[in-house]
Amino acid sequence: MKQQNKKPNITVSKGGKPEMPAKSNISNPVKLKDAHAVGKRIKYYRERQGLEQKDVAREVGITANAVSNWENGRTRPDFSVVPKLCDILQITLYELYGIDNPLNTYTVKEQTMIQDYRGLNHGHQLTVDNLIGSLKTAEFVGNCPEVICLTFCDKGLSAGFDCGAEFEDEGEPIYLYPHTNTAIRQADLVFAVNGDSMEPEYHDGDMVLVERYPGCPELQYGEVGAFMIGNSTYIKVLEEDGLHSLNENYETMTFSDDENVYLIGCVLGILEPESIASERDADRYIAMHAADDDDED
Repeated sequence: MKQQNKKPNITVSKGGKPEMPAKSNISNPVKLKDAHAVGKRIKYYRERQGLEQKDVAREVGITANAVSNWENGRTRPDFSVVPKLCDILQITLYELYGIDNPLNTYTVKEQTMIQDYRGLNHGHQLTVDNLIGSLKTAEFVGNCPEVICLTFCDKGLSAGFDCGAEFEDEGEPIYLYPHTNTAIRQADLVFAVNGDSMEPEYHDGDMVLVERYPGCPELQYGEVGAFMIGNSTYIKVLEEDGLHSLNENYETMTFSDDENVYLIGCVLGILEPESIASERDADRYIAMHAADDDDED
Protein backbone atom coordinates (compact mmCIF):
# COMPACT_ATOMS: atom_id res chain seq x y z
CA MET A 1 0.00 0.00 0.00
CA LYS A 2 1.12 3.45 -0.85
CA GLN A 3 1.35 5.83 2.04
CA GLN A 4 -0.79 8.91 1.40
CA ASN A 5 0.86 12.22 2.10
CA LYS A 6 -1.27 14.43 4.35
CA LYS A 7 -1.69 18.01 3.16
CA PRO A 8 -1.16 20.78 5.65
CA ASN A 9 -4.23 22.68 6.82
CA ILE A 10 -3.59 25.81 4.70
CA THR A 11 -6.27 27.82 2.98
CA VAL A 12 -5.65 29.68 -0.23
CA SER A 13 -6.88 33.19 -0.84
CA LYS A 14 -8.25 34.41 -4.13
CA GLY A 15 -4.84 35.82 -4.98
CA GLY A 16 -3.35 32.36 -4.86
CA LYS A 17 -1.09 32.88 -1.82
CA PRO A 18 -1.48 30.53 1.12
CA GLU A 19 -2.92 31.97 4.33
CA MET A 20 -1.67 30.67 7.67
CA PRO A 21 -4.15 30.31 10.54
CA ALA A 22 -4.40 33.41 12.70
CA LYS A 23 -2.23 33.38 15.79
CA SER A 24 -4.25 33.04 18.98
CA ASN A 25 -3.98 35.79 21.56
CA ILE A 26 -4.92 33.37 24.32
CA SER A 27 -2.08 32.01 26.45
CA ASN A 28 -1.65 28.27 26.59
CA PRO A 29 -3.53 27.19 29.75
CA VAL A 30 -1.53 23.97 29.93
CA LYS A 31 1.71 25.90 30.18
CA LEU A 32 0.27 28.30 32.74
CA LYS A 33 -0.97 25.46 34.87
CA ASP A 34 2.17 23.37 34.49
CA ALA A 35 2.33 21.16 37.56
CA HIS A 36 5.98 21.89 38.31
CA ALA A 37 5.52 25.66 38.08
CA VAL A 38 2.40 25.57 40.27
CA GLY A 39 4.20 23.36 42.77
CA LYS A 40 7.12 25.75 43.06
CA ARG A 41 4.71 28.64 43.73
CA ILE A 42 2.87 26.67 46.41
CA LYS A 43 6.18 25.93 48.14
CA TYR A 44 7.36 29.54 47.84
CA TYR A 45 4.19 31.08 49.26
CA ARG A 46 3.92 28.37 51.94
CA GLU A 47 7.42 29.06 53.20
CA ARG A 48 6.82 32.80 53.04
CA GLN A 49 3.91 32.32 55.42
CA GLY A 50 6.11 30.22 57.70
CA LEU A 51 3.93 27.14 57.27
CA GLU A 52 4.83 23.46 57.17
CA GLN A 53 3.31 21.10 54.63
CA LYS A 54 1.27 19.52 57.41
CA ASP A 55 -0.14 22.96 58.32
CA VAL A 56 -1.42 23.48 54.79
CA ALA A 57 -2.73 19.93 54.66
CA ARG A 58 -4.66 20.34 57.90
CA GLU A 59 -6.29 23.60 56.79
CA VAL A 60 -7.19 22.31 53.33
CA GLY A 61 -8.38 18.94 54.62
CA ILE A 62 -5.91 16.68 52.80
CA THR A 63 -2.78 14.70 53.66
CA ALA A 64 0.70 16.17 53.98
CA ASN A 65 1.76 13.71 51.26
CA ALA A 66 -0.70 15.36 48.85
CA VAL A 67 0.91 18.74 49.49
CA SER A 68 4.34 17.20 48.90
CA ASN A 69 3.11 15.81 45.58
CA TRP A 70 1.92 19.28 44.56
CA GLU A 71 5.22 20.90 45.38
CA ASN A 72 7.21 18.22 43.57
CA GLY A 73 5.07 18.59 40.46
CA ARG A 74 3.65 15.09 40.54
CA THR A 75 0.07 16.33 40.83
CA ARG A 76 -1.82 19.60 40.78
CA PRO A 77 -4.36 20.81 43.35
CA ASP A 78 -7.94 19.95 42.51
CA PHE A 79 -9.93 23.06 41.66
CA SER A 80 -12.28 22.34 44.54
CA VAL A 81 -9.52 23.10 47.06
CA VAL A 82 -7.86 25.98 45.19
CA PRO A 83 -9.91 28.80 46.86
CA LYS A 84 -9.07 27.44 50.32
CA LEU A 85 -5.41 26.99 49.37
CA CYS A 86 -5.15 30.57 48.10
CA ASP A 87 -6.76 31.83 51.29
CA ILE A 88 -4.23 29.95 53.44
CA LEU A 89 -1.28 31.18 51.39
CA GLN A 90 -2.79 34.70 51.22
CA ILE A 91 -2.51 34.88 47.46
CA THR A 92 -4.84 35.24 44.52
CA LEU A 93 -5.75 32.66 41.93
CA TYR A 94 -3.66 34.65 39.46
CA GLU A 95 -0.60 34.41 41.69
CA LEU A 96 -1.02 30.66 42.18
CA TYR A 97 -1.07 29.97 38.44
CA GLY A 98 1.35 32.72 37.45
CA ILE A 99 -1.24 34.53 35.34
CA ASP A 100 -1.22 38.30 34.94
CA ASN A 101 -4.20 39.80 36.70
CA PRO A 102 -6.01 41.99 34.12
CA LEU A 103 -7.21 44.23 36.96
CA ASN A 104 -3.74 44.62 38.44
CA THR A 105 -2.48 48.15 37.78
CA TYR A 106 0.08 48.24 40.61
CA THR A 107 3.55 49.56 39.92
CA VAL A 108 6.61 47.51 40.82
CA LYS A 109 7.08 49.64 43.93
CA GLU A 110 3.47 49.08 44.99
CA GLN A 111 3.75 45.34 44.42
CA THR A 112 6.91 45.28 46.57
CA MET A 113 5.08 47.13 49.34
CA ILE A 114 2.24 44.60 49.21
CA GLN A 115 4.70 41.73 49.43
CA ASP A 116 6.46 43.39 52.39
CA TYR A 117 3.11 43.94 54.12
CA ARG A 118 2.18 40.29 53.74
CA GLY A 119 5.51 39.34 55.30
CA LEU A 120 4.75 41.25 58.51
CA ASN A 121 3.22 39.61 61.53
CA HIS A 122 -0.38 40.42 62.44
CA GLY A 123 0.53 43.05 65.03
CA HIS A 124 2.77 44.96 62.65
CA GLN A 125 0.12 44.76 59.93
CA LEU A 126 -2.33 46.45 62.32
CA THR A 127 0.24 49.20 62.94
CA VAL A 128 0.52 49.79 59.18
CA ASP A 129 -3.29 49.78 58.88
CA ASN A 130 -3.61 52.45 61.58
CA LEU A 131 -0.88 54.58 60.01
CA ILE A 132 -2.52 54.41 56.59
CA GLY A 133 -5.88 55.28 58.17
CA SER A 134 -4.39 58.35 59.86
CA LEU A 135 -2.72 59.51 56.64
CA LYS A 136 -5.94 59.04 54.65
CA THR A 137 -7.86 61.07 57.23
CA ALA A 138 -5.26 63.84 57.09
CA GLU A 139 -5.46 64.01 53.30
CA PHE A 140 -9.24 63.77 53.42
CA VAL A 141 -9.46 66.74 55.81
CA GLY A 142 -6.93 68.72 53.79
CA ASN A 143 -8.97 68.30 50.61
CA CYS A 144 -12.31 69.22 52.20
CA PRO A 145 -13.60 72.76 52.73
CA GLU A 146 -13.86 73.81 56.36
CA VAL A 147 -17.29 73.29 57.89
CA ILE A 148 -18.70 74.69 61.15
CA CYS A 149 -21.76 73.34 62.94
CA LEU A 150 -24.26 75.76 64.51
CA THR A 151 -27.74 75.24 65.91
CA PHE A 152 -30.73 76.06 63.74
CA CYS A 153 -33.40 77.00 66.29
CA ASP A 154 -36.87 75.58 65.95
CA LYS A 155 -38.52 78.86 66.89
CA GLY A 156 -38.57 81.53 64.23
CA LEU A 157 -38.10 85.19 65.13
CA SER A 158 -41.71 86.40 65.15
CA ALA A 159 -44.29 88.00 67.50
CA GLY A 160 -46.41 86.88 70.49
CA PHE A 161 -46.23 87.15 74.27
CA ASP A 162 -46.23 84.76 77.18
CA CYS A 163 -44.06 86.06 80.01
CA GLY A 164 -41.70 84.13 82.19
CA ALA A 165 -40.08 81.46 79.95
CA GLU A 166 -36.33 81.15 79.49
CA PHE A 167 -34.87 80.60 76.04
CA GLU A 168 -33.42 77.18 75.30
CA ASP A 169 -31.39 76.85 72.13
CA GLU A 170 -33.03 73.63 71.03
CA GLY A 171 -32.97 72.78 67.37
CA GLU A 172 -31.18 70.89 64.66
CA PRO A 173 -27.53 71.17 63.60
CA ILE A 174 -26.83 73.27 60.53
CA TYR A 175 -23.50 72.95 58.73
CA LEU A 176 -21.94 76.07 57.25
CA TYR A 177 -18.89 77.19 55.26
CA PRO A 178 -17.15 79.86 57.38
CA HIS A 179 -15.08 81.15 54.45
CA THR A 180 -18.28 82.51 52.85
CA ASN A 181 -19.19 84.80 55.76
CA THR A 182 -16.86 85.95 58.54
CA ALA A 183 -19.81 86.27 60.93
CA ILE A 184 -20.30 82.49 60.91
CA ARG A 185 -17.29 81.97 63.19
CA GLN A 186 -18.73 84.49 65.62
CA ALA A 187 -22.27 83.10 65.58
CA ASP A 188 -23.81 80.43 67.78
CA LEU A 189 -27.38 80.17 66.46
CA VAL A 190 -29.37 80.45 63.26
CA PHE A 191 -32.98 81.65 63.20
CA ALA A 192 -35.55 81.94 60.44
CA VAL A 193 -37.37 85.28 60.16
CA ASN A 194 -41.17 85.15 60.16
CA GLY A 195 -43.14 88.12 58.89
CA ASP A 196 -42.31 91.49 57.33
CA SER A 197 -41.86 93.73 60.39
CA MET A 198 -38.10 94.10 59.71
CA GLU A 199 -38.30 94.85 56.01
CA PRO A 200 -36.62 96.09 53.93
CA GLU A 201 -33.45 94.67 55.58
CA TYR A 202 -34.79 91.34 56.82
CA HIS A 203 -37.44 89.51 54.81
CA ASP A 204 -39.84 86.73 55.63
CA GLY A 205 -37.99 83.42 55.26
CA ASP A 206 -34.50 84.90 55.67
CA MET A 207 -32.09 83.09 57.97
CA VAL A 208 -30.06 85.21 60.39
CA LEU A 209 -26.90 84.54 62.37
CA VAL A 210 -27.11 85.26 66.11
CA GLU A 211 -24.33 85.45 68.69
CA ARG A 212 -25.55 84.28 72.09
CA TYR A 213 -25.74 86.56 75.12
CA PRO A 214 -23.86 86.37 77.42
CA GLY A 215 -20.91 85.90 75.15
CA CYS A 216 -21.55 88.80 72.85
CA PRO A 217 -21.25 92.38 74.15
CA GLU A 218 -24.37 93.82 75.74
CA LEU A 219 -26.70 95.12 73.06
CA GLN A 220 -26.55 98.88 72.52
CA TYR A 221 -29.40 101.15 71.46
CA GLY A 222 -29.83 101.08 67.71
CA GLU A 223 -28.53 97.52 67.33
CA VAL A 224 -30.58 94.56 66.08
CA GLY A 225 -31.10 91.72 68.50
CA ALA A 226 -33.01 88.49 68.93
CA PHE A 227 -35.39 88.69 71.89
CA MET A 228 -37.72 86.35 73.69
CA ILE A 229 -40.77 87.09 75.74
CA GLY A 230 -42.48 84.03 77.11
CA ASN A 231 -42.51 81.37 74.43
CA SER A 232 -42.16 83.68 71.44
CA THR A 233 -39.12 85.22 69.81
CA TYR A 234 -38.48 88.46 67.94
CA ILE A 235 -35.94 90.18 65.74
CA LYS A 236 -36.08 93.87 66.61
CA VAL A 237 -34.03 97.03 66.99
CA LEU A 238 -33.35 97.90 70.62
CA GLU A 239 -34.15 101.50 71.47
CA GLU A 240 -34.53 103.29 74.80
CA ASP A 241 -38.33 103.32 74.56
CA GLY A 242 -38.75 99.68 73.46
CA LEU A 243 -38.27 97.34 70.54
CA HIS A 244 -38.60 98.88 67.09
CA SER A 245 -39.42 97.41 63.70
CA LEU A 246 -37.77 98.64 60.50
CA ASN A 247 -41.13 98.47 58.76
CA GLU A 248 -42.93 101.73 59.58
CA ASN A 249 -46.28 99.96 59.50
CA TYR A 250 -45.49 98.35 62.85
CA GLU A 251 -45.70 100.13 66.17
CA THR A 252 -42.96 100.16 68.78
CA MET A 253 -43.20 97.32 71.26
CA THR A 254 -43.14 98.65 74.83
CA PHE A 255 -43.20 96.74 78.08
CA SER A 256 -44.25 97.32 81.65
CA ASP A 257 -41.96 96.71 84.61
CA ASP A 258 -43.72 93.41 85.19
CA GLU A 259 -42.86 92.06 81.74
CA ASN A 260 -39.55 90.24 81.34
CA VAL A 261 -37.77 90.73 78.01
CA TYR A 262 -35.03 88.14 77.48
CA LEU A 263 -32.10 88.97 75.17
CA ILE A 264 -31.13 85.88 73.17
CA GLY A 265 -28.25 87.59 71.42
CA CYS A 266 -26.99 90.00 68.81
CA VAL A 267 -28.10 89.58 65.20
CA LEU A 268 -24.94 89.51 63.08
CA GLY A 269 -26.58 89.50 59.68
CA ILE A 270 -28.27 87.35 57.05
CA LEU A 271 -27.11 83.82 56.28
CA GLU A 272 -27.03 83.36 52.53
CA PRO A 273 -27.94 79.96 50.99
CA GLU A 274 -24.45 79.50 49.53
CA SER A 275 -23.03 79.43 53.06
CA ILE A 276 -24.87 76.19 53.83
CA ALA A 277 -22.65 73.15 53.38
CA SER A 278 -23.54 70.52 50.82
CA GLU A 279 -24.95 67.23 52.04
CA ARG A 280 -21.69 65.54 51.09
CA ASP A 281 -19.52 67.94 53.10
CA ALA A 282 -21.94 67.81 56.03
CA ASP A 283 -21.72 64.00 56.02
CA ARG A 284 -17.92 64.26 55.99
CA TYR A 285 -18.00 66.62 58.97
CA ILE A 286 -20.26 64.23 60.90
CA ALA A 287 -18.06 61.22 60.05
CA MET A 288 -14.83 62.96 61.08
CA HIS A 289 -16.23 64.19 64.39
CA ALA A 290 -17.77 60.80 65.11
CA ALA A 291 -14.28 59.31 64.70
CA ASP A 292 -12.89 61.93 67.10
CA ASP A 293 -15.55 61.02 69.66
CA ASP A 294 -14.67 57.33 69.33
CA ASP A 295 -10.98 58.12 69.93
CA GLU A 296 -11.85 60.05 73.08
CA ASP A 297 -13.92 57.14 74.37
